[in-house]
Amino acid sequence: MLEPQMAKKVMTPHILIVEDEPPQAELLKYNLEKEGYRTSLAEDGETALRLVAEDDPDLVVLDWMLPHLSGIEVCQRLRGQKKTKTLPVIMVTARGEEGDRVRGLEVGADDYMVKPYSPKEMVARVQAVLRRAGVVQATDRLEYDNVTLDMTTHKVTRDGKPIHLGPTEFRLLQVLLERPAQVFSRDLLLDRVWGRDIYVEDRTVDVHIGRLRKALNTHGGENLIRTIRGVGYSIDSEAY
Repeated sequence: MLEPQMAKKVMTPHILIVEDEPPQAELLKYNLEKEGYRTSLAEDGETALRLVAEDDPDLVVLDWMLPHLSGIEVCQRLRGQKKTKTLPVIMVTARGEEGDRVRGLEVGADDYMVKPYSPKEMVARVQAVLRRAGVVQATDRLEYDNVTLDMTTHKVTRDGKPIHLGPTEFRLLQVLLERPAQVFSRDLLLDRVWGRDIYVEDRTVDVHIGRLRKALNTHGGENLIRTIRGVGYSIDSEAY
């Protein structure tokens, strides 16, 4: 269940949809993306747990009846891990009996919806659960330490001085600034910046990180881009 916590501002809240019926999944994906959310899909429990670990979603819409690993088991595993203990989960099932609803909530689901449901109602439930979890839509400006990124003007400054970035470096910085201090693996950065459908070598991430690091240091100052050997990168002023 949701626990009190500080608000977490993200540019585009990410919703993981775990649903083994493709038409249902695509319909929900369409409606959530229309409201400005970023989505990803998983057709089974094992894939859902892997995507949660890799991409750190802000909320999971979780079907009860899944192949191999049920939604109940997935929810129990999420609640059993420190990192995902408070990850918002909305359980979805065709089982509408009171006992089933109670069980879903007892294993840690934050809300419960019965099929068939209205996509508009699901979107409203997602918004409500995110609000209770403290996940709020950020403004069009990201700031960390002395770095500011403005999504509207596409400008970056450090200590008020302009930083000139190429499109890829701008997107890299945006991803890092959305979650300061979080370590992003190369695979996750490839997914977030280049997309899953485009093949790019891991080395490409290193090259663009190098360019971003050089640009941010144009006017001097400490290096904010932290390299975690064998893992990935983060933006973290506390690391130096």
